Amino acid sequence: MGNASAKAVEAKAVDIAAPSNTEKPKLKPCCACPETKRARDACIIENGEENCGPLIEEHKACMRKMGFNI
Repeated sequence: MGNASAKAVEAKAVDIAAPSNTEKPKLKPCCACPETKRARDACIIENGEENCGPLIEEHKACMRKMGFNI
C-alpha cells in the first residue's frame, strides 16, 4: 500500500512540473495577431493568396512571436 501512494505522488509532481517547462501560448490562434490577420485575410479575398505573400509571412512571424509553432 505504501508504494501505491508514493507512485501517485510522483505522477502528480510530474504533471505539475511539465507545464512550467514548456511555455504555451496564452491566446488561441484565432485571437492572436488580429491586425496582421485582418490585413492578410482582406488581401487574400481581394487579390488571391498567391498575391499576398508578404502579408502572409508577416502574420506567420507575428504568430511565432506569440509562441505558436507555425
